[in-house]
Amino acid sequence: MTAAPPFIVAIPARHGSTRLPGKPLRPIAGVPMVVHVARRALAAGAGTVVVATDDARIADALAGSGVQVALTRADHASGSDRLAECVEQFGWPDDAIVVNLQGDEPLAPASGIRAVAAALAEDDAPMATLATPLATVEELFDPACVKLVRAADGRALYFSRAPLPWPRDAFAHDRSRLPAGVPFLRHIGIYAYRAGFLRRFTALPPTPLEQAESLEQLRALEHGHAIAVRLAPEPFPAGVDTAEDLARVERLLRGD
Repeated sequence: MTAAPPFIVAIPARHGSTRLPGKPLRPIAGVPMVVHVARRALAAGAGTVVVATDDARIADALAGSGVQVALTRADHASGSDRLAECVEQFGWPDDAIVVNLQGDEPLAPASGIRAVAAALAEDDAPMATLATPLATVEELFDPACVKLVRAADGRALYFSRAPLPWPRDAFAHDRSRLPAGVPFLRHIGIYAYRAGFLRRFTALPPTPLEQAESLEQLRALEHGHAIAVRLAPEPFPAGVDTAEDLARVERLLRGD
């Protein structure tokens, strides 16, 4: 794979979380989760790493970590909105590659962070993301697992929580296993944007499909913007949503 171009990693980290309050500051192996995420971004070779947060306690936890902090408004609806404010705060040029790494991904592989930046650099789409082959039929039918289909040129055709694509003849006979030869893909929620597009994207009005599926990336497709999709070079472990997830990640980081 082509070496990653110069890129910025911006990490949205909101203190409020209904399922796990104070999630970015929850300790994993004695270190706040947001610090683990920042270290992943630094290990990937980002030229600049910025944590975008609405809470001074998160900024304090990152002191001495080697990353920058942007204190952003508390009323942003999404992480991409928070990152668009970073573009304005730091004055990043329109062609800068900004990778949106979620603040609850303490195990995000450095290779995947580099891969999404390279995917954008290799395509003239304004936005890029990653996918990985689906492993089980249970994933295909799980609405929490976002599926996608892409065109022959590697760009996204659609994202959905529904089973996608639908192998009509195979599923007419058996829905207990994935039929061979069908490109089932699971979306990995890491994105790269051109900084100028990130500003424009967050100014676009929400769209019907985006609202129906609760998938922000559909806004880009509905407004006619391409999304480059590449396969992740290695697995992305699941992020942290619950206390059980925290315990799982802690075991992994401790080598248990």
